[in-house]
Amino acid sequence: MVSSLHHPSIALISVHGDPSVDIGREEAGGQNVYVRQVGEALARLEWDVAMFTRQTHADQPRVVEHLPNCRTIRLTAGPEDFVPRDEIFDYLPMFVQEFLRYQRSIGHVFPLIHTNYWLSSWVGMQLKQHQSVQQVHTYHSVGAVKYQSMDALPAIATTRLAVEQRCLETAERVVATSPQEWDHLRSLVSSHGRVDVIPCGTDIERFGHVSMATARQALGLAADAKVVFYVGRFDPRKGIETVVRAVGQSHLRQDERLRLIIGGGSRPGHSDGRERERIEGIVADLGLQAQTWFPGRISDEDLPLYYAAADVCVVPSHYEPFGLVAIEAMASSTPVVASDVGGLQYTVVPGETGLLAPVRDAAAFAQAIDQILSQPDWRDQLGRAARDRVVDYFSWDGVAIQLDRLYRKLLLGSDARHLNQVGA
Repeated sequence: MVSSLHHPSIALISVHGDPSVDIGREEAGGQNVYVRQVGEALARLEWDVAMFTRQTHADQPRVVEHLPNCRTIRLTAGPEDFVPRDEIFDYLPMFVQEFLRYQRSIGHVFPLIHTNYWLSSWVGMQLKQHQSVQQVHTYHSVGAVKYQSMDALPAIATTRLAVEQRCLETAERVVATSPQEWDHLRSLVSSHGRVDVIPCGTDIERFGHVSMATARQALGLAADAKVVFYVGRFDPRKGIETVVRAVGQSHLRQDERLRLIIGGGSRPGHSDGRERERIEGIVADLGLQAQTWFPGRISDEDLPLYYAAADVCVVPSHYEPFGLVAIEAMASSTPVVASDVGGLQYTVVPGETGLLAPVRDAAAFAQAIDQILSQPDWRDQLGRAARDRVVDYFSWDGVAIQLDRLYRKLLLGSDARHLNQVGA
């Protein structure tokens, strides 16, 4: 692997978010999608892309080829088993050593790394002590914001907050995915450091090319159903309880056409499995079993059908730095009802592409859902505007072009500094 300014190489580091796993598994969500899609889009721009993550099963292939110049590389750091993200920190020194060993094995030092989430930022900062490298970082979740919505802080919280501050102040560039995240970084993390706003994206060819009628027929839903859709991890912070209680309070509650679809995988005995059981219990308590469908993990092939079949997609997260689900739904011409927090305030334009509601406010979510379900013509108008907004601002190729511009600027600056040092 040889790097030049015409065919440069980059390492995307995502310790706990494997770019090649099935989305919807435990702790597999928007970050996994971001790294995979950015990697493949950069490869189409003639970058050589290596995406590094942690091996979580002994039978996983060590290398997964996505495109001729884009691959996932799994490194052993701790047990070859799933480890919750809040328990991974102690294994990060092993990850650093395995990354350095991999570089030696291929005879190449990556001049540029893009780290994702605070765990990976620590890895990146450690690598800078071993080699000359430019670090770009995307937070995906800002601890100082996330912890505001939590009743009890994890034991790792103090470490995380310190690492996130040091990364912001030392990385060559931080990429915020929304203006709201930029504000949070500046007001809650540090006033130092360089931050650019480059949004997340979605595949506008994958979504938005199937009609509601076709999608409903394929999924066995009635043509006149009133469909409310959630998709994502089973995690209390995703706010699934809010959408269930909102449907329970809906004016259309007694309408036999009302359907609530809660998509996402879960594993019995794990935290996501326990959360699914809790949600199923709430559904039963509210008497919504007949109207609620848990399809489990939705495949990449079927996900566009679910978005297209829905009247409204609900994103009730307690905190969301960007919210990929929102723009996937919008790309599918489906309006979104989302929590009035973080990046969702950027992706969803109230009254134009959907509606926002106060976080955890089931009554407000119910009112917003009812507004859209009761006005089909307005629903369609919102959906068309939603699709237009995604096409204009949030395609993956457009995101990659912005990142490419940033990366090349950093590499050129690095080369100039190197030449100055050599000539001094």
